[in-house]
Amino acid sequence: MTTRKRDYYEILAIGRNATPEDLKKAFRKQALKFHPDRNKDADAGDRFKEVNEAYQVLSDPQRKAQYDRFGHTGVNGQAGRGFDGFEGFGGFGDIFDSFFGGSTRQAPNRGADLEFRINVSFRDAAFGVPRELELTRMERCERCDGTRAEPGTDTVECRTCHGEGRVRRTQRTFFGQFQQVTSCPTCQGEGQTVKVACKKCSGRGIERKTRRIEVQIPAGVDNGTKLIVRGEGETGGRGGQSGDLYVHVGVERDKTFSRRGNDVIMTAEVNMVMAALGGVISVETLDGPRDIEIKPGTQSGAISRIKSAGIPRMGGSGRRGDQLVELKVVTPNKLSDRQAELLRELAESFGIDNVGPGAGSGQGIFNRFKDAFRGEDDSS
Repeated sequence: MTTRKRDYYEILAIGRNATPEDLKKAFRKQALKFHPDRNKDADAGDRFKEVNEAYQVLSDPQRKAQYDRFGHTGVNGQAGRGFDGFEGFGGFGDIFDSFFGGSTRQAPNRGADLEFRINVSFRDAAFGVPRELELTRMERCERCDGTRAEPGTDTVECRTCHGEGRVRRTQRTFFGQFQQVTSCPTCQGEGQTVKVACKKCSGRGIERKTRRIEVQIPAGVDNGTKLIVRGEGETGGRGGQSGDLYVHVGVERDKTFSRRGNDVIMTAEVNMVMAALGGVISVETLDGPRDIEIKPGTQSGAISRIKSAGIPRMGGSGRRGDQLVELKVVTPNKLSDRQAELLRELAESFGIDNVGPGAGSGQGIFNRFKDAFRGEDDSS
């Protein structure tokens, strides 16, 4: 079973009396619509070949006359040549440069991106800090300003590619004629060569330089955050824009604080007597010392929250996180005789006997009190 071929005039959406200029415009429009570089539909490639075949036939007066008289039968055996010159092209622009006389000089190249790793302290990450970075990168040559020519000398059209920046190589095969387009080896795609190369950059137009730039580490940055500094990468070729700088931020551990989301977490010790009776202790925060209240009967592991004393939200939206203070009730391991006597009296008031080191089951008074403050039941 064979598939019926579509009418060439229908494919290009033109009438049979269309002028060569109308034909060229129609081809450009349809090729733009179906070229695989632009159209990702599954059948775009086949439609594009169909458009190409129609143009190749109708743009040739002899083959057009045969087609107009005999239809597809009149161009049988020749239609395959409708794909001449397209298989070797690398991209969409090459097709129209070839058929419509456009410039084939290579477009400007974007410069390479750079990456830099930096470590900051916990507190600097919380509130932000400016940091100076030392970068080694390729930049436009200062002497020739990227022209590659020694100042005072001229550039001339490349003799190999005649200013196009690319060279073509045509090869005939059993399947038809193929054309390959590559960057000109003489001018590296510039289309121009220099009479006298710049002495500083040896005609490359770029040179390696070491620069110091200042980067602002934003408040609230977390470990592993990647910052993008636009335009601080390497210089682009042929006047293209510079690449970007990617700064990977590492946050150092802090001896006092840790982080969970935008909250700051720390541990504070509380004497067992204050835990029992209540009181006030001073704790460190990112903003300096601050007093917090210890409620009577506080157990070890209790959390005291200081609102808006945590990490600012990156970008400045919303309030800061909180500081969570985990309270650790501490039992003294050394007592004076008077302190020990007072604790024995307190133990008697609780109905606790056999107190003291090694008494009873071997559990001393300090351990018994520690268990009591932790809420443990020793009745079993």
